[in-house]
Amino acid sequence: MSPTVIALMLTTSLFAGWVDAVVGGGGLILLPLIMILNPSFTYSQALGVNKVAAICGTGSSAITMARRVPAARTAFRYAPLAFGGSALGAVIASSVDKDIMRPIVIVLLIAVGAFVLLRPSFGQVTVRRTVTHERWIAALLLITGLGIYDGAFGPGTGLFLILTVTSLLGEDFLNSAAWAKILNTFTNLGALVVFAINGDIWWLLGFGLAVTNIVGAQIGARMVLSKGAGFVRIVLLVVVVLMAGKLALDQFGVTA
Repeated sequence: MSPTVIALMLTTSLFAGWVDAVVGGGGLILLPLIMILNPSFTYSQALGVNKVAAICGTGSSAITMARRVPAARTAFRYAPLAFGGSALGAVIASSVDKDIMRPIVIVLLIAVGAFVLLRPSFGQVTVRRTVTHERWIAALLLITGLGIYDGAFGPGTGLFLILTVTSLLGEDFLNSAAWAKILNTFTNLGALVVFAINGDIWWLLGFGLAVTNIVGAQIGARMVLSKGAGFVRIVLLVVVVLMAGKLALDQFGVTA
């Protein structure tokens, strides 16, 4: 691997860590690059390397945000569901049909973007709600489902977690981003354990990418804490557009 390729991967991992810390979706940036620059990798191997970088970056930002946003520590109650769901998703990763998953995710991203754009107040202030039995069940199901999704496919898991917490629990985007980092750490961990057991991880490459991913994640986490919910909303909308566009290009076989 040439110095140029190594530098490109490290820089991309740093940017992916920043995006992940702010709103999620860093995997859509880093994972394709891993696959492009390592054509001999299977899909599971590329996912495995990506998860090493992702769990280090996401975990570091989760620690930073949990210290500054104490209310988000409630997310640890849901962590076993995120972990178990992701482990199950990793088990079935080899059989997932990406051509079927992409259009579903594209539609979801467009719907999310339209909703956030047309509801300027959504996620800007905390609207305390009684967590009814129905909301609690919905949260359990969605967090488990997003864990499975992250282990098997992954793009936008952090973003979908933010929307889940904001919609069901009435948190603003700042608190929801902190929740998402904690839960996303456990979805990464669940998948990582399975990929490690299956021998699908190139640890040296993964740890190298993890270093710059942590740097990017720390920068992103501090920007979220200092700039607040409005900043997260703007980045969320930008990432939704970019992710939907990238997935659409992949779906229709368009290459850069």
